[in-house]
Amino acid sequence: MNKQNQLAEIHHSGKPYIIYKSKKGFNLFTNFSKKIILNNKNIKSFLEKKYKGKTKNTDLFIGFFGYQLLNNLINVKIPKQNNINFPKGIFYKPEKMINLSNNLKYRSEKIFKNSKFKININKNSYTKIFDKFKKKIKSGETYQIKICTKYKIKSEINPLDFFSRLSKTNLAPEAFMIRDKNYSIISCSPENLITKKGFNISTKPIAGTVKKTKSLDKIKALKYFKKNIKETKEHNMIVDMERNDLSRICKVGSVKIYKQKIIEEYKDLFHYVSLIKGKLKKDVKNIDIIKAMMPGGSVIGCPKISTLNLLNKQEKENRNIYTGSFGYIKFNGDMRFNIIIRSILNFKKFSEISVASGVVVDSNANHEFNENYIKAKALIDLFK
Repeated sequence: MNKQNQLAEIHHSGKPYIIYKSKKGFNLFTNFSKKIILNNKNIKSFLEKKYKGKTKNTDLFIGFFGYQLLNNLINVKIPKQNNINFPKGIFYKPEKMINLSNNLKYRSEKIFKNSKFKININKNSYTKIFDKFKKKIKSGETYQIKICTKYKIKSEINPLDFFSRLSKTNLAPEAFMIRDKNYSIISCSPENLITKKGFNISTKPIAGTVKKTKSLDKIKALKYFKKNIKETKEHNMIVDMERNDLSRICKVGSVKIYKQKIIEEYKDLFHYVSLIKGKLKKDVKNIDIIKAMMPGGSVIGCPKISTLNLLNKQEKENRNIYTGSFGYIKFNGDMRFNIIIRSILNFKKFSEISVASGVVVDSNANHEFNENYIKAKALIDLFK
């Protein structure tokens, strides 16, 4: 049986499985022997526990931390919000891993009705929040802040069909999919938050987005970002914050920018990206790394803690997975985590897509509201 047939067979069996982008294709994880549902009480013991066996490619836990859980871990409180009671985090211990190519072949026969997405914040509401945060920026309470909007639709989806189509139209370096019995997540996340191997650690912040057009290629996109004061300010602030986050857990003088302000191309947009690396201090533990780096600053704003507090007071709905992190922790301590953006969460027969754009002192409300739609478009198109 070839690997594509194996994937289809696992999917039709109803068994939970996870697909995660690798350098050469995708890794498929299944046959889970453990499923740990995380909460505010057990997350520390999960991160601090040591495990035997460090040589097999399945000697790891793979899953996600939700936004709420990560806030609690760094002692940032979230007021009561509208909540769909989705788990705060789930990790799985796989016993089987299959390497797949980039070319995922699966198509569902199901036809979707053309129901419309509902947005939780219309342009008027967005502008009011935008103006409120502009005042906070001018008063020095924050320098940059990300306003989250949600697109929702009532639907049951076939996650493998969606993910296979998404991987063809918008292949992203941190893409992943989870299919479990009562929920699914598909994501074309472009952003790596943590890659740790031994004492080496890196992060790859994205700050800056521009819509693709027929006349805009990568070279012109780079010129656009370099000339755009707002995008440059936003990028510099996020890079400085990520350097600062890494410096808390790395040896003095080891944190350096290796790639600065390069362009990455996706289906509907170009991104402005940098790469930062450092050497970890010898006594740093997994929990120290998670607390220092999460939630990822590029999707929150800066400074991180005061900005989180402002966001949490403003937002009426739980972010669930959005701006949390998906990835794995190996038994030898190595880890890889993304930032959960450009994602569809399907739970209780509803799908939600959350997006956010950054507000700095010279931002424009109309531009940022429209940028949110550009970020969601590749996912919304899957429902057509």
